[in-house]
Amino acid sequence: MRFPRYEIREELHIRKLISCYYFELSKNYKYAGEKHDFWEIFYVDKGEIELDTDSGHFCLKQGNLLFHEPDEFHSPRSNGKVSPNVFVVTFECDSEPMSFFLRNKMFHLSDKERFVLAQLIEEGWNSFGPNPTGSGRILTPRENAPFGSEQLFKVHLETLLIHLIRSGHADKEPPAAPVPREKQEIGMADKIITYMNEHIGENLTLDQLCDHFAIGRTQISIMFKKRVGCGVMEYLNQLKIDRAKMYIREDVYNLTEISELLGYSSVHYFSRHFKKSTDMTPSEYAKTLSGGYRIIK
Repeated sequence: MRFPRYEIREELHIRKLISCYYFELSKNYKYAGEKHDFWEIFYVDKGEIELDTDSGHFCLKQGNLLFHEPDEFHSPRSNGKVSPNVFVVTFECDSEPMSFFLRNKMFHLSDKERFVLAQLIEEGWNSFGPNPTGSGRILTPRENAPFGSEQLFKVHLETLLIHLIRSGHADKEPPAAPVPREKQEIGMADKIITYMNEHIGENLTLDQLCDHFAIGRTQISIMFKKRVGCGVMEYLNQLKIDRAKMYIREDVYNLTEISELLGYSSVHYFSRHFKKSTDMTPSEYAKTLSGGYRIIK
């Protein structure tokens, strides 16, 4: 007996990619602007940024995402106070549902949408590497990329677009349901991360965190591994490096002051820790910002 085949309906289909970048911008970054004949997603991962577009002026904060439609002029600039990190993807898509983003430009991502976007960023890293010609406009497949990484990138991008369109068309919120244990653990991990950020210069220890939040060492370690994919202290060390980068880009404090703000015993130890994490010293990192931004591919 031959069973009938059901052909899967695709509402939205990405045809081609143009670029994919993660930018660490300085607090004084300014770009004259451009327009192009393809779509662009502009997501603020950290900090704040302003954009002037044909559709109006936008002030984006962490978690905000903005769409630029084809042939729409857009000019981003930092606000002179905060150094933003942004993720940019440009692509071609002629599917009719994309008309939704002609009317709906700016979004603040939900937890579900941020999770999809985090997967998109990860597969961007897996899929594309530095261009050997030095051109910032050409996507270059990464050597020894994991199996299916480019296809996963496309799937995650389409998934994000679908979720955003769904959220815009939802008539009402579904009734509240009991919070699963896994989400409770994520909420606790987020509280601990917030506490780390607020006390980043205090040289927190694992035991101090366990005492403050009344949680065991094993439980907090498992919780963090699920939430961020690494150990507690490893994550805290990365927070310090990310904060150091922000301070360097904002150019308010010198390196000695930054090391003190982050709780390092000396500027020399801070420099060694920074280089171990980034493969460059703080001074070398500062020099890469001479053009106002640093591209992370």
